[in-house]
Amino acid sequence: MGPVNWLGVFVAALVALGVSALWYGPIHGRARLEELGPGGLGQRIAPGRTALASFALLLISATMIGHMFARVGPATLSVKPWLYFMMSGGLAGAFIIPAMWVNYMNLRVSRRLALIDAGFWLIAYLAMGLTFFLMAR
Repeated sequence: MGPVNWLGVFVAALVALGVSALWYGPIHGRARLEELGPGGLGQRIAPGRTALASFALLLISATMIGHMFARVGPATLSVKPWLYFMMSGGLAGAFIIPAMWVNYMNLRVSRRLALIDAGFWLIAYLAMGLTFFLMAR
């Protein structure tokens, strides 16, 4: 096992937070607002606290991804660079999105909102994989 790229973990979490700002802002912000209404699913908390909490949670995900890449090792990743995307996208597609959809079905969240959120998680995890890939170069 190689060492965890801790700088990569931090940067990947920041990148995913940036993806979130774009995804739920100019890209899908209006559609999400139409689905949830101005108050969202519950009482809205301060945007700064939301960003900080989101970053902290994304840091947990980025840490897991960084650990996963360290387990594979830099030698393997250098000859098989597609693993960055296959593994990070695979986590989103095989664990995060199905878990989210099960929860959304129980909450009776609309399919449209579920697709918007699933798209975010896939893009965010792929962006984290891309971050680790670029920082390994």
